[in-house]
Amino acid sequence: MEQTLPLILAYTGMALMLALSCIGSAIGVTMGGNATIGALKKNPEIFGSSMILCALPSTQGLYGFAGFFLMLNSLKEIAVLSLNQGLAVFAVGVALGVVGLFSAKQQASLVANGIVEMGNGNDVFGKTMILGVFPELYAILAFAAAFLALPA
Repeated sequence: MEQTLPLILAYTGMALMLALSCIGSAIGVTMGGNATIGALKKNPEIFGSSMILCALPSTQGLYGFAGFFLMLNSLKEIAVLSLNQGLAVFAVGVALGVVGLFSAKQQASLVANGIVEMGNGNDVFGKTMILGVFPELYAILAFAAAFLALPA
C-alpha cells in the first residue's frame, strides 16, 4: 500500500510529460503546415523548405517520448519507489511536458512567420532555421534535466 502513491505520482508525471509535449508538437506542426498552405498559393517552389521548417516543432514530442521511455526503464529497475522519488519523477514530467508544449508552440509561431515570408519571395529559409533552433534549446534543457533526475 505504501508503494501506491509514489507510483501514481511517477506515472502521472510521465503521462503529462508525454501528452503535453506531443500536444505541443501536434499544434506546432499544424501551425507550420497552415502557413505553408497559404504561402504555397503565392510561391509553389517553397514546399521542400517549408516542409523542413514545419518539422522543427515535432522534436518536442520526441523529447517527451524519450523522457517517458527513460523514466519507464528506470522505474522498472527500482524495487521500492520512495515518495521523494515519485515526486521527483512527477515534477520532472510536468516540467518537460510544459516546456515541450510551450516551446513547440513558440517555435511554430517563429517558423510560420518565416514560411509566410518565403511565400512572399524573401530568401529567409536559413535565417528562419537558425532562429527556430532557439526555442528548441529550452526543450533540450528540459530533456537534459529529466535525464539527470532519473531515479536511481
